[in-house]
Amino acid sequence: MAPDPWLSTYDSTCYIAQEIAEKIQQRNQCERNGESTTKLTVAIRILLQNLKEKITLLKDLLLRAVSTHQITQLEGDRRQNLLDDLVTRERLLQASYKNDGTEPDLIRSSLMAKTTNRIVSNPWLFEEPEETRGLGFDDLRQQQQKIIQEQDAGLDALSSIISRQKQMGQEIGNELDEQNEIIDDLANLVENTDERLRNQTRQVTIVDKKSSSCVYLNSEFCSKSPI
Repeated sequence: MAPDPWLSTYDSTCYIAQEIAEKIQQRNQCERNGESTTKLTVAIRILLQNLKEKITLLKDLLLRAVSTHQITQLEGDRRQNLLDDLVTRERLLQASYKNDGTEPDLIRSSLMAKTTNRIVSNPWLFEEPEETRGLGFDDLRQQQQKIIQEQDAGLDALSSIISRQKQMGQEIGNELDEQNEIIDDLANLVENTDERLRNQTRQVTIVDKKSSSCVYLNSEFCSKSPI
């Protein structure tokens, strides 16, 4: 069985952090003795950069393992705690390297305490939850597959809901298009009716004028006729 790349990277990163702590302690001792610290300072700077890159790699590996369900959520949380601890140690080392006012002895004791815990305690020894206690490897694998199947079922349900909403949106769009066509037809009908009404009005005006003229002519004719 191939070793887990995250765990092997984590072990090497912890080793680099411990090496940095030891070299910072050596540099501080040389400074107190009035000795040159140039080589140690350059080595510490290179190791700090390497430590930072390793932590970034651990973050990427953990994100990929969790997102692709290569590890359980419980194991992902455990590794995230280990990673957070590494980030804290990296900040302490940076502070000690820069001599930015952080107490060196406090940093050294903190780092040494964390290293001691790393050596003595087994990171795989954690309190197991009730739902997995007593289960074998096959049982755990079946449980993980069941969780994945439930997640897939949830994603399928969500996809079905989105599909129905998309279909409803398309139907609403089609109905709006039909309503717009009806409105356009009504607008054309109103325009045609308005045009006919204007024509009828003009014709009534003409007829009225003709009728008035006829009445006038008749009255003139009657006034001039002999009795």
